[in-house]
Amino acid sequence: MSQNIPILYVGVDVAKSALAVHLAGQHLHFPNSPAGHAQLGQRLAKWPQCHVVCEATGGYEQPLVQSLHTAGIPVSIIEAGRVRHFARAKGLRAKTDPIDAAVLTAFGQAIQPVAAPPPSAQQTQLAELVQRRHQLTQLAVNERNHAEHYTDKFRRQQSRQLVRLLEKQLQQCDAAIAALLKADAALAHKAQRLQAIPGVGPVVAATVLAQMPELGQLNPQTAAALAGVAPYNWDSADQKGRRAIAGGRRAVRTALYMAALSAVRYDRILKAFYQRLLAAGKKPLVALTACMRKLIILMNRLLKNDHVQLAT
Repeated sequence: MSQNIPILYVGVDVAKSALAVHLAGQHLHFPNSPAGHAQLGQRLAKWPQCHVVCEATGGYEQPLVQSLHTAGIPVSIIEAGRVRHFARAKGLRAKTDPIDAAVLTAFGQAIQPVAAPPPSAQQTQLAELVQRRHQLTQLAVNERNHAEHYTDKFRRQQSRQLVRLLEKQLQQCDAAIAALLKADAALAHKAQRLQAIPGVGPVVAATVLAQMPELGQLNPQTAAALAGVAPYNWDSADQKGRRAIAGGRRAVRTALYMAALSAVRYDRILKAFYQRLLAAGKKPLVALTACMRKLIILMNRLLKNDHVQLAT
């Protein structure tokens, strides 16, 4: 964008069926539907230097984001907790859709967030497949947990049938993910690089590539923070609080957890690192989180520098 014309930040509070928009001091409302997205796009077209700011709302924002990307309108998707802390810092305790939209505008003006890059069609499809696989996995886990308490033949039989169906659909998802990665040379190369890391299999690689498409373009600190494995200080004066992780992308953190469980058993470098932390008095989960942080930083490095090879 030109440096001579100020950017007009536009806050959009996204709900399941409606959009509350704060545009140049005005409060506007549109349906959260293709027609509503088109109406908003037409209104924003009058402001060539606009930049939309919205929160991550568990998926309700995605059709709007796709519409804005198609229209060439920059958009930033902000973690909801950051916006809520920003509102409290401004002394705003009331919460309505118009207020939230105005807060998002103020957040954009103060923070000037980077616009999210538009994903490719393959990247979007990969994210959808990975999300579907996660849903099926959760359904299977829930059903197996329920089945432990079934005592009658009817429910046990239905449970077995349901689990078999879910397992079949999981296999279909795995096949679709593998086919998608194979068909896209760039994604296939990235997946191959990631799977060279001990503990990182096809599912972990696909999850990371789907949920962190910017991986390989980040510094180590940002990569760890986006994955939700960066420790934050909690100190005051002479008191030293316990470091803790916060925020980040849950799906990536879950995938890293599974990879780390395997890596600390079979990779000599991470195994030695993990055992060294335990010997120093660290709790197992703290030590495992440190290994997760090592993994995401290594993944970022491998994707950023194609010449880097893993130590053997």
